[in-house]
Amino acid sequence: MSRTILFNKPFGVLPQFTDRGTEGSARPTLSDHIDLPGVYPAGRLDRDSEGLMVLTSDGRLQARISHPKFKLPKRYWAQVEGTPDEAALKALREGVTLKDGPTRPAKLQRIEEPAGLWPRNPPIRVRQSVPDCWIALEITEGRNRQVRRMCAHVGHPCLRLIRAAIGPWELGDLSPGAWRDAPQVRLTR
Repeated sequence: MSRTILFNKPFGVLPQFTDRGTEGSARPTLSDHIDLPGVYPAGRLDRDSEGLMVLTSDGRLQARISHPKFKLPKRYWAQVEGTPDEAALKALREGVTLKDGPTRPAKLQRIEEPAGLWPRNPPIRVRQSVPDCWIALEITEGRNRQVRRMCAHVGHPCLRLIRAAIGPWELGDLSPGAWRDAPQVRLTR
């Protein structure tokens, strides 16, 4: 029987079970938090990003979640430097052209800091002279560091990035470093 879990990846944790970095490095990995044989990440989340990862023992489900052809939506909360004006928000909504090509349009809106948000360790850098704000974005791609690159492209680099949902699965009140069994869902399309 297959198993699928939801994990709240803390900042600084590699999104894999082993560290293939330099010899002697001791970077934290998924194995520091999850001791379940046979489950593997369905997609990635950068080491300096936080939030929801789905891990599963079902290879077909893993492919369905991570392959861009299925366009499974991924929702993020991004704390960005500055306050994006309507032109910047419109550019993100319509899609921007990055070095690796144009992005699909993003759904997005400005939001208040998400309720119940845990403190990041280490904290983000704060500049007294530059405000920051939160935006919620939903994309249907998953290119390398895509949300960070999109925000930087419109002049508002990410200070903190948290994945809040993947398709039907939501982070909810899952604490950083914790996991739980995922509710069974049927993905369509």
